[in-house]
Amino acid sequence: MVDHFDVRLVKLARQGDQEAFADLVDVYKDKIFHLAYRMLSNRHEAEDIVQETFLRVYKNWERYDEKQKFSTWLYRIATNLCIDRLRKRKPNYYLDAEMKDQEGLDGYTLIPGDERTPESEYLLTETQQTIHYAIEGLPAKYKSVVILRYLQELSLSEISDVLDMPVTTVKTRLHRGREFLRKKLQHKVL
Repeated sequence: MVDHFDVRLVKLARQGDQEAFADLVDVYKDKIFHLAYRMLSNRHEAEDIVQETFLRVYKNWERYDEKQKFSTWLYRIATNLCIDRLRKRKPNYYLDAEMKDQEGLDGYTLIPGDERTPESEYLLTETQQTIHYAIEGLPAKYKSVVILRYLQELSLSEISDVLDMPVTTVKTRLHRGREFLRKKLQHKVL
C-alpha cells in the first residue's frame, strides 16, 4: 500500500505539485534523519543531510527512474551524501588513545552530551548503547551496509540498488561488518 501511495505522490510531485512533495518529505524525513544520524553520529550534520537529500530530489526529478522504488532512489542519495561527508572529515583519531599531556584521560572525555532527555535516556538500554558505539566504529563501507540492513531494515537487493553495487558485494560487506562487530562486542556482556 505504501508503494502505491508513494507512486501517486511521486507522480504528482514530479508534475510540480508542492503539496505532494511536502507529503513525500513528511513520509521520509525521519527515516533519512535516522540513517544520516547513524552514519555521521552528529545531529546537525544529519539534519543537513535531510535537507540536502530533498533538495537534490527536487532539483533532479528528471534523473529518477520510475521503474525503481522511490525510497531506493532517496536512500541512495542520502547514503551517498553521508559517505561524501565522512570522506571530507578530518583524519580519525581513536577515542581509546590516551591524550598527550593528559595522564589517564582519553578521547571519550571530550565527547559532549547529545541532548537526551531523561525519558529517552531511560528508554535507551545499555545494550543498545554498546551496539550503537560499536556500529559507529565500523569503517564507512561496512557501516552503510549494516545501517541500511539492520536499522533501516532494507533487503539485500534494496541495499544493492541504494549503494549501486552487486548483491554479492553487499553480502560480503554485511558479513565483514558483522564479524567486525562480533569481535568488537565479544568482550562486552550483552
